[in-house]
Amino acid sequence: MFPLLAAAWLAFAAMPSLAADYTLKDLRIAHPYARPTPPGARTGGAYFTVRNAGKAADRLVRVTSPSAHVVEMHSMTMDGTLMKMRPVAGIAIPAGGQVVLGSGGYHVMLIDLARPLAAGDKVPLTLTFEHAGAVDIVADVEPAGARGAPAQGAAHGH
Repeated sequence: MFPLLAAAWLAFAAMPSLAADYTLKDLRIAHPYARPTPPGARTGGAYFTVRNAGKAADRLVRVTSPSAHVVEMHSMTMDGTLMKMRPVAGIAIPAGGQVVLGSGGYHVMLIDLARPLAAGDKVPLTLTFEHAGAVDIVADVEPAGARGAPAQGAAHGH
């Protein structure tokens, strides 16, 4: 019985931890994460969900990180079979709603990385909102399919 319990505990302990959630006034930033990059990669992405429990809309206006020389918010859309990715000046967070920053819509681009991202790394980010102010968060670098990670191609909701 003891070996079975020990094996179960070791299997659980080896699982990746769930990313922390952060709160800033009426905003909740849920499950910030990034994906590992190939060796020598100069760009990466960061993803999270912003939920607004307030009665007024807000707007994500800036993201910074010491892990990259340039950080941009992007939107990704499909035009037929052509994927178009463009920087955006801000991302509206509707009152009582949420926006998912994921691989199939809005996301954060980490450009000119200080070093490639590896599973288990931590990516510090500062999110600045038009009304709520700024909050420091940490995105865990998780391999695709990690426990608790949103599905690939998660769309943003309004």
